Amino acid sequence: GEFSETDKEMGVTAKIPGLDENDIEVMLEDGVLTLRGEKKAETEDKDRQFSERYYGRFERRFSLGREVEDDKVAAPFKNGVLTVTLPKTKKAQANARRIAINGNK
Repeated sequence: GEFSETDKEMGVTAKIPGLDENDIEVMLEDGVLTLRGEKKAETEDKDRQFSERYYGRFERRFSLGREVEDDKVAAPFKNGVLTVTLPKTKKAQANARRIAINGNK
């Protein structure tokens, strides 16, 4: 997964090919974002008494800290890519400081 951060929000992008949105769970608890997904595929061939089960599973955790607007988190899933956007609280935005970069004189 890719993690990005700006003054206003944090973002996590995860490529999850082969799953659809019903297979994916996104949870945010105590500043930890958990992405998990599980794919269950079953094929059965009655004539040959053959059945095949495939389970694909993944789980990723990102520690974000607590300065996130929990109720404004968005997690659209499109073309096998899950993009979670986590807006920072006003307090977190106020705490973001720009560090001055000084060239050597």
